[in-house]
Amino acid sequence: MSEQPTHKINYVIGPDGSPLTVADLPPSDTKRWVIRRKAEVVAAVRGGLISLDDACRRYTLTVEEFLSWQRSIERHGLAGLRATRVQQYRQ
Repeated sequence: MSEQPTHKINYVIGPDGSPLTVADLPPSDTKRWVIRRKAEVVAAVRGGLISLDDACRRYTLTVEEFLSWQRSIERHGLAGLRATRVQQYRQ
């Protein structure tokens, strides 16, 4: 039995349409989660740049918190991540 080569993903397309690498991700000690940073983390996980477990560990997020970001983007686009508009978008 031979092992399949694993292909490491070097970048994904970020929320603004530009390439996003692991080095471009928010720092692990991020405290202020603006729309762009949340969207970058979601894009990185969805694109396979980092795993969901890695993202949660790196940013001390719960799986539920990450999934809420992902759902907000799917339902409302980037505007759904705006913290000041949470009640308007979540119904």
